[in-house]
Amino acid sequence: MATKQTRSHAKDPGRHDVIIIGSGAAGLSAALVLAKRLKVLVLAKGTLQSGSTAWAQGGIAAVLDAGDTFDDHIRDTMIAGAGLNRRETVEFVIERAPESIERLIEMGVPFNREEGEIHLTREGGHSHRRIVHVNDATGWAVQAALLKAAEENPNITLLPGRACIDLITGRHEEKYSGSGRVWGVYAMDQDTGEVEAHVARATIMAAGGAGRVYQFSTAPRGATGDGIAMAWRAGARVSNMEMMQFHPTCLYNLDVKNFLITEAVRGEGGRLINPRSGKRFMEAYDPERMELAPRDIVARAIDSEIKRFGLDYVHLDISHMPPEFVREHFPTIHEKLLGLGIDMTTQPIPVVPAQHYTCGGVLIGLDARTDLPGLWAAGECTESGLHGANRLASNSLLECFVFGDAAARDILACWDDLDSPPAIREWDESRVSEADEEVVIKQNWTEIRRFMWNYVGIVRTTKRLERASHRIALLGREIEDYYGSFRVTTDLIELRNLHLCAGLIVDAALKRHESRGLHYTLDFPETLPEARDTVLVP
Repeated sequence: MATKQTRSHAKDPGRHDVIIIGSGAAGLSAALVLAKRLKVLVLAKGTLQSGSTAWAQGGIAAVLDAGDTFDDHIRDTMIAGAGLNRRETVEFVIERAPESIERLIEMGVPFNREEGEIHLTREGGHSHRRIVHVNDATGWAVQAALLKAAEENPNITLLPGRACIDLITGRHEEKYSGSGRVWGVYAMDQDTGEVEAHVARATIMAAGGAGRVYQFSTAPRGATGDGIAMAWRAGARVSNMEMMQFHPTCLYNLDVKNFLITEAVRGEGGRLINPRSGKRFMEAYDPERMELAPRDIVARAIDSEIKRFGLDYVHLDISHMPPEFVREHFPTIHEKLLGLGIDMTTQPIPVVPAQHYTCGGVLIGLDARTDLPGLWAAGECTESGLHGANRLASNSLLECFVFGDAAARDILACWDDLDSPPAIREWDESRVSEADEEVVIKQNWTEIRRFMWNYVGIVRTTKRLERASHRIALLGREIEDYYGSFRVTTDLIELRNLHLCAGLIVDAALKRHESRGLHYTLDFPETLPEARDTVLVP
């Protein structure tokens, strides 16, 4: 296939020192630290607020309560992660949580307070109240504060409307190199269709997860695994891609897709009810923790109830709590549901599980370095060792802050040793034409998301995984042929990445011959004595 490249606006290598792909919590956290010394360019697909950070309802986990300890938070994280976590990473992140919260407070994030103290809520899998939050819309508040700080910083350039296509490596140097060194990224201007070469000494991948590979997901529209796919194509290893988290409680509504009902509703007393029997059912699955069991257990329980009783959904009911308590704690959800004819102060909420978080991703160390020289990564596109086989609630934003900071600090520490970028080839689209049938993209996209939901969902079998693998191989030839023949569009870029990530998820799932955390297979229901990462090599 031709190396696709276009009318290019190759950026002056001296214009920006560091390029960051992604404008969420991880990317902006890194940018703000780097900007103390360096010029930073932040690229965003769509708007600057369209990533997953703004969608985070619940909050951020941190040890701030007098009765809580780092050891307790570490233990809760390891238990939720089914032992697949790397302990040094868990300690590294959790011990830095309080200072991350302090930095956000300094930026003006208005965390809820009670009698002057920060209000802490509790979520599934946590042994203490340790979730700081801004009502039930923490992500919006955090995103707004980070963006405001970035916009006011003269050393940070924010560039929305850029769909990144591929990392620029030694292969794209005018004098070819097979070094694998990353020099930036080729990105398409979504308004003009032109492809630009953004070049810098260092690049940080913070492009989010791959949730949209599934038919039902709480992830935003753009969560198509772009960062994972770009890093894989450039030669970086990925780890634990089979560990795809399903949130137990997504609103079941035929008109409103992907609206999440935060874990905190259960943390504040919400009960899961079988709508046919009218009874709580978690006591049959986890009698000790009930609704506060880790997400994988709750999601499988709901999935089991739905399948056993032929239901479309189950009920999440918090109507037994005082109405003013519900309205005060969950104003966003309450208002949204009222608009749909559901009053959560008096009625149960219909919910179903939906894909929620990508626990696997690009393999990184505590310094946020990937396998590729010149490329760091942070956030949901990575596998840092924090989440293991299942992410503990509200540890995700925390990971973004800590590893965004770690990537920036490492780049600053080694800055003088980083070479200046060489001359980079422009993007060439001389051998491609305008797409003739966009319906091909839509058909493939729909097909991937449907078979991934049916074959690679909450409960798996080897036969289903093999069926998914076969379809991925068939679609791969069609997608590559299409990509090699036509000019890139955002839809085509996303389809290519979505397909690649689907393949990585299935390959990893087939390699794990046990059930652990989020990977539950009927063919290997037992958990092996030793926890091992599923590392895939390009």
